[in-house]
Amino acid sequence: MADLSKVIKNENLFFLAFDHRASFLKLLNIEHRATTPEEVNKICELKQIIYDGFKKALESNVPKEQGAILVDEQFGEAILKDAKNNNFIFALPVEKSGEKEFDFEYGNEFEKHIKDYDPAFAKVLVHYNPEGDEEINYRQRKKLQDLGNYCQKNGKAFLMELIVEPTKLQMEQSGNDKNKYDQELRPMLAIKTIKEMQKDNIEPDIWKIEGMEKKEDYYEVLNQAQSNGRNAKIVVLGRGEDKLKVEKWLKAGALVKGVIGFAIGRTIFNEPIINYLENKIKREEAVEKISDNYKYFYKFFIENSI
Repeated sequence: MADLSKVIKNENLFFLAFDHRASFLKLLNIEHRATTPEEVNKICELKQIIYDGFKKALESNVPKEQGAILVDEQFGEAILKDAKNNNFIFALPVEKSGEKEFDFEYGNEFEKHIKDYDPAFAKVLVHYNPEGDEEINYRQRKKLQDLGNYCQKNGKAFLMELIVEPTKLQMEQSGNDKNKYDQELRPMLAIKTIKEMQKDNIEPDIWKIEGMEKKEDYYEVLNQAQSNGRNAKIVVLGRGEDKLKVEKWLKAGALVKGVIGFAIGRTIFNEPIINYLENKIKREEAVEKISDNYKYFYKFFIENSI
């Protein structure tokens, strides 16, 4: 594990997450074919709008040492370079986008890409269910070991986004009610996942966890993340949910010391970006709305913190 005190100058960290790639292709209805240079430029433009919203928030309510971004190099290379020049905290994703089984975006070259951009965090998104396919889980853990070992040897902080999607049996046990699964089964499955990872020496500095509605569930997940003297932290992801759902998750998490913030993306930027694409608002208004949404959730978390 890295020394997080070198990365986080404050107890809290709030990511504006826009490392989505497949999602932006879907937004433009071009996910089933190769992109044209013009379409690539359009996605880069949209990400620049989101980034400008982040910077605008840092100029007012959000302290620089608590703000962070999560953006990809495919459509955000200029943003990554600007963030580095401005000494912003940022995370670089290393996974292929839109895949159910984790694999490195650039294969064995992942180390070079991390070195080139020098992020505070190397980030990975993993779909993992401890009661799911054992072979897939095993393959994923082996690759995560490679990333974790690299981060450890090079003093790079490690951020893991964990998505625990239900198996068919788990959905049946939940009466085919996703909300019931989220509340009754997912927290326990997240704990089992973290335990399996730790057993294989996969040690993220920050676990990016799907939100939960009970503070007791956060306590239990955090207890596993911090077992045996570990100093791991948790941030709550937004999962593209609506504002009220994300508020519930943040309100419960903010009550637990060790849950240090969030990593929210689409809940913050989706509506302004879609309205901009449909020419309902101008660029400046989209930037303003994204900034306001990010500041809103920052303020909400702080006001509900212990």
